[in-house]
This record gives sequence, structure tokens and C-alpha cells, in this order.
Amino acid sequence: MPDTPLGFIGLGAMGGAMARTLLRAGYSVLGYDLNADRLAESEAAGIVATDSAADVVARRDIVLTSVRSSEAWVELAEADLVPHARPGQVFIDLGTVAPPQTRRIAAQLSRKGAALVDAPVSGGPHGSATGTLRIFVGGDPEAVEHVKPILDVLGEPGRVVYCGPSGAGQVVKGCNQLAMGLADAAYMEALSFGARQGIDPLTIAQGVGGDEGWRGHFSALAKHIASGHADECYVKYPELAYFLEEADEKGLPMPLTRALHAFGLDAAKDNLDNMGRPTIALWRGLMERESDG
Repeated sequence: MPDTPLGFIGLGAMGGAMARTLLRAGYSVLGYDLNADRLAESEAAGIVATDSAADVVARRDIVLTSVRSSEAWVELAEADLVPHARPGQVFIDLGTVAPPQTRRIAAQLSRKGAALVDAPVSGGPHGSATGTLRIFVGGDPEAVEHVKPILDVLGEPGRVVYCGPSGAGQVVKGCNQLAMGLADAAYMEALSFGARQGIDPLTIAQGVGGDEGWRGHFSALAKHIASGHADECYVKYPELAYFLEEADEKGLPMPLTRALHAFGLDAAKDNLDNMGRPTIALWRGLMERESDG
């Protein structure tokens, strides 16, 4: 399939690395990014640059997207993807998007004879650059089968998983994000319970942590906080609203996710996560706020 020219919208840390991985596999890539520096960097790597997302859609039958938020992707879809879509075209969304929004845009594209494959990824810039991502895939089976060779270039063998119809890939990505975010939030809360009473996190780690299973992760998190990097302990906060939107639509309780989301509603979003999105600094909140109970 490398003789199929591809379009790629969103050439940041994740998207740019994935586009270059596709280049190395023999694909030609027409790319666009809002950031001129990122676009120039991608062009230097061999991607053919263009000046608009609409031009990518107009010139390519398979278009991949990788933007940093659900809101940004919906804006892109409504402004450029849906209006310019045509019969037989396939869009592959590699970002994390609220599942109800994925299903809504998929329906709009379907009415124009095009298809959306939701294929959110996990594995960071390293996985993007090495083609070792986990990819959670949703959409029409025929469309998925058509683009699977492309996904197999980006994903670790055995970790490109078809999850079900449109939106199912985003739901499973939610399972991935919540498993990581809620676990880290729980460990941070447990650590703060002792730290706010004057006990050094390293002492807590020595007593509670270890090398095996959850104790190993608890120890690593405590050491990261003790070394002054607490603000780098992210809990996927910017994405919680995506999954709660799905939970509300489906009537799911999600008590832990709701509690974490509510805790951060009034907190300053003065920290940036690993995707450059404004987020809370949970450790600071746990250490500085007083109980309202």
C-alpha cells in the first residue's frame, strides 16, 4: 500500500513523528500544521507541505489527523474535513476525542460517502517515531481493513486492535487513559496523606513501596515527587471530560473519574501536560488545599 499517497494534518510531537515513520515505510505524505515551524521541520524531513487543511483533504483520498484535543479535532472536522469530504474518502483520527463527538462526525462523513476510522494511539513520541504504538481502532470494518496496512506501520504488532464500530476506539483509549490517570491520582493522594503530616515521601516509599507490582510504581512516583518533579506527574486531567461526556450519554456512574474531575474544576490550570495542554498540578492541590468536608 505504500504507493497510496497520504495526507496528514497535525505535525506536532506525535503527528510529526508518525508522519516521518510513514515516510520511512515508503509512503508519500502531504502535510499541514498550524505551526509554521513544525511544518517547516516536517518539510525538511521529506513531507510535502501545503498551506491549509482543506488542501490536504482536497488532494488525498486517505487523510490522517493528529491534533492535541477533542475540541481542536471537532473544530477541524467541522471546518475542513466534513465540508470537503467526498465519496470513498477515509479519514483516520489518531488523537483522543470524546466518543460522542467521534460518532457524530462519523455520521456526517458517512452521509457524504466518506468514512471515519477512530484510531487513537498510546505510546508517546518514542512510540510514534519507532512504529511501536498501541492503536485502538473503531469504525466500519471495511474501512478499517482498507487502512490497516497504514496502522500496522505505526503500531506494535499485535497492538493494533479493532475494538468495534465508530467510537469504540475512543472508548478503549478512555480505558487506557483512566487506568493510568486514576492510578497515579490514587497514589498521589495516598502519599499526600502522609506528606501533609510531615512525613517525607521517601520515608513513605521506604515503608510502603518496593520492587514488585503496585509497590514498584508507588515507589517510582514518590521518588519523582521527592526529586522536585511533582508537576510532571500528570493524571490525564484535560481528557477526563471526554470520557465523562460518554459516561453521561450512556448512564455510567464513574465515581472516581467524577471526583477527580470535580477536584480540579476550581483549580488553576497553570501547569502544562506532556501534550502541552493546560492542566492542574494535582500534587500541589493535594498539599495546599484544605478539606471542605
